[in-house]
Amino acid sequence: MPKLTLLSDAGALSAVELNESPGYTRPEGPLQSRVAYAAAHVVPKTWADNTPGQPAEVDWDATLDFRRAVYSWGLGVADAMDTAQRNMGLDAAATRDLIARSAEVAREEGGSVVVGVNTDHVEAERISLQEVIDAYKEQLHFTEEQGAGPVLMASRHLARVAESADDYRRVYREVLQSATVPVVLHWLGTAFDPVLEGYFGSPAWREASAVLLEIIGENVDKVAGVKMSLLDAASEVSVRERLPEGVRMFTGDDFNYVGLIGGQDVPDATQPERNPESPRQHSDALLGAFAAITPVASAAIQALDAGDPARYLEILGPTEELSRQVFAAPTFYYKTGVAFLSWLNGHQPAFQMVGGLHSARSLPHLSRIVELANSSLALERPELAAIRWHGMLRHNGIDVPGVIA
Repeated sequence: MPKLTLLSDAGALSAVELNESPGYTRPEGPLQSRVAYAAAHVVPKTWADNTPGQPAEVDWDATLDFRRAVYSWGLGVADAMDTAQRNMGLDAAATRDLIARSAEVAREEGGSVVVGVNTDHVEAERISLQEVIDAYKEQLHFTEEQGAGPVLMASRHLARVAESADDYRRVYREVLQSATVPVVLHWLGTAFDPVLEGYFGSPAWREASAVLLEIIGENVDKVAGVKMSLLDAASEVSVRERLPEGVRMFTGDDFNYVGLIGGQDVPDATQPERNPESPRQHSDALLGAFAAITPVASAAIQALDAGDPARYLEILGPTEELSRQVFAAPTFYYKTGVAFLSWLNGHQPAFQMVGGLHSARSLPHLSRIVELANSSLALERPELAAIRWHGMLRHNGIDVPGVIA
C-alpha cells in the first residue's frame, strides 16, 4: 500500500503506511443486540451558492444514496437532526423536504428512520410558551404524516423563554399528549449548542435529569426513548438506570460510546460505575459518529450479535479517539469532520457543506482525522481517500512527497 502524508499543527509533513480496507461484511438483516441509528448529514450541490446565510441546495442523489448505504449495513438513519446542519445552513424548507424524502427511502429500503422535530421554522428569536408548543406540534404532525419516527429535539425558543422547570413540564406534556406515535426525547448539551444552557430547568445535570424523568414518567406511553448528548457518560448511566420499563436510552455521547453501548456485555470497556442490579446495563445508539464510521459500527455490533464482546471492543475501541477528534471543541463544528470522511470514503463528489461549513476546521485538524481514520480502519476505500487527501493538500499549496501533481 502507498504512504499517507500527514500535516502537523506546525506545518511539518510526515508519512505513515496506508492500511488496507478491513473488508467488513454487511449483515443479512437489521442488527440484533443493539438498536443503532447513524445521524446522517446532507450533501450540497457542488455548483450551488453554499455560503453562509444562503438557502440549502441539496444534492438529493448523493444525500439519499448515503442513507441507502447506512441501511445496507443494518443500521437505522436519524435524519434532520443537528448532524444535518440544522440551525447552521439547513433551512426550514430543505428540512421538510429532507424528512419527506428520507422517509420515502426508508420505506423503499425497509429501514428504520427517525427525524428531528423542533421549533426552528419560526424565525423570531423569542416567542411565547404557547407558540413554542404550537411550533413543536406543527413539525411533529408533519413528521407523523411522513411515517417517520419523531425525535423531539431541544428547542432554542423554549430555552430562551422558559423561566422554570414547570415551563418545560408544561410544553413537553402538551406536545407529547398530541403525539400519535411514541417519540424519542433529545437532551442536547451546551457543547453542541450554548443557547441550551439550563435546559429542563437547571444547568446542573442531576436537577435537570430529575425533571426529564418526571416528564417521561408522566407520559410513558408516549416516549419510546431518550437520546443523551451531554458528552458525560456518568450522567447518561444515571438516567439510564432510572428509565421506566420500555423506554430506551440512546447514547448520543460521541466521546464515550464504546463502553456505553457495550455495557455489561463488554466488561473490559472503559465505562462509568453502574448499578449491577439495574435492568438496563447498556445503551442503544443514535450517533453522529456512526455516520462517519458506519461499516465499523456495524461490524462491531455484529460481533455482539455473535456473542463475541472481545471482537466488538477490538473493532470499535480504536474509533473513539477518531470520534473525539471529529467532535473536538468547538464541538458544534463536528459536522465538518463527518462530511470530510464522507468525501474521503467516496459518498459525495466534493468536500462541501451547506452554509460553507466545510471551512470550519483547519488542515492539521483534518489531517489528524485522516490519521485516526486510517489507524482505526474507518477508511472504506483507502487508496481513494489518500488520492483525495493528497489532492486537497496540493490544492492548498503543500507539496506531497512522491505524488505527482
